[in-house]
Amino acid sequence: MVMSLRRAGLMLAVTAFVLAGSARADDPPQPRNEAAAPAGQKAGRGGNAQNGAQASPAASDRRLPDDSTTHQTLDLPGRTLNFAATAGAIRVFNEKGEPLADIATTSYELDGADRATRPVTFLFNGGPGASSAWLQFGAVGPWRLPLDGEGLSPSASPEVKPNAETWLDFTDLVFIDPVGTGYSRVIASGEDARKRFYSVDGDVNSIALVIRRWLEKHNRLTSPKFVAGESYGGIRGPKVVRQLQIQHGVGVRGLILVSPLLDFREFTGTSLLKYVASLPSYVAVAREAKGPVKRADLADVEAYARGEFLADLVKGEADKEATNRLADKVAELTGIDQTVSRRLAGRFDVGEFRRELDRKNGVVTGRYDGSVRGLDPYPDSSSSHFGDPSGDALQAPLTSAAVDVLTRKLNWRPDGSYEVLNGSVEHNWDFGGGINPPQSLSELRQILATDAKLNVLVAHGLFDLATPYFGTKRALDQLPAFVTSRVKFVVYPGGHMFYSRDGSRQALRSEVEALIRE
Repeated sequence: MVMSLRRAGLMLAVTAFVLAGSARADDPPQPRNEAAAPAGQKAGRGGNAQNGAQASPAASDRRLPDDSTTHQTLDLPGRTLNFAATAGAIRVFNEKGEPLADIATTSYELDGADRATRPVTFLFNGGPGASSAWLQFGAVGPWRLPLDGEGLSPSASPEVKPNAETWLDFTDLVFIDPVGTGYSRVIASGEDARKRFYSVDGDVNSIALVIRRWLEKHNRLTSPKFVAGESYGGIRGPKVVRQLQIQHGVGVRGLILVSPLLDFREFTGTSLLKYVASLPSYVAVAREAKGPVKRADLADVEAYARGEFLADLVKGEADKEATNRLADKVAELTGIDQTVSRRLAGRFDVGEFRRELDRKNGVVTGRYDGSVRGLDPYPDSSSSHFGDPSGDALQAPLTSAAVDVLTRKLNWRPDGSYEVLNGSVEHNWDFGGGINPPQSLSELRQILATDAKLNVLVAHGLFDLATPYFGTKRALDQLPAFVTSRVKFVVYPGGHMFYSRDGSRQALRSEVEALIRE
């Protein structure tokens, strides 16, 4: 086992080196000898042509404007925060010195802090195709846009308010928008450049490069470093930390995963584990309609899901007794009509559950947050034609808020459209070939084994049907015993963006602060 792990580590290191060779951040590559620093370590500023490496006219037309730094004051209950806000981009080049992409970052650095010891946290969302606006304006940044109640509407006011739960008190913040999200864009001509970034490995490579380059650019290489990712950020996060460790010479003190997806294998094909992962969240959604629910209230459901439910699933539909027993129990737990549950053999895909839970009233549940209800636009149709009432309504106000903050507060005015959630990115994403869907559990094991001081916080929402908490819990339970004390798993009332609830957002902040101050 030890030898196989060593071989795996060597293969990953070689792979990361090859990937990093395909792109450089901010500066065109310079001639160097074998003792030169690894990729991404050179100094300089993006957008400058050096040593004959000239940007093509097409690239110049699409490049993002120079960085804008403004000084801000945030008045909060019991405290005032003074900080520098920098909106800008880091340019990524290929091995020939040709510009490939401008990757936008928004950073907030507290005034008067010792940069050598002040923590800095790098944050990104998921998708693939989601900008960092969800974390920045939903939970973590200096300003927050309400994402529940009256704020859950396309026509809601996009005005942000001072965020009392910002993490800026105890860590500087750097929000990264991967290529194709926010204002980040490919600046090279042709589809080959785009394909470099729209893939699992290319995406991780570019984000690790940006983190390394930002640290150099802002003289923060000695700062304690943390990485936070949401949703598909569960795939990105461990992989980025691993590449920083082995390729860029950057150690990370802590990894924070918000509503993460760690393993696509549970949600593809005929996997029975997807039903096990979803059942506790289905029941939580059903019970929430009758009153507040906490994870402790679902102990019976979790025990059933990993026990009798799984055993009856494995027996298969050919076993009528097991199938009916399972279907009837699911109907009892969720309140869905027994006839419907038996027709589906108790095996509810997320879309089926969302429609069937309250179908008699023509109402569907949210995917991001099953506790949110919305009207079914085609209640009499035999097919499903509905969106997500817990997510679709947020895109308009969140987009407007992000553009307003960047252009008005931070004085950074790129041309083109801000993409808060770009469906074409996911549509064109290369998830990899072969028989192994993307997963980051391997990298999670490796980063924890490599650095005994690295701690991980994993946070989920009870009513999240997109990345159910119980699927992550089952995956984490398979980790070796040596990481048990360094991986903390918490579940809060709420959905995928559970931080839209005041209590859950406050609890998350407390957990993150404890992790960073440890």
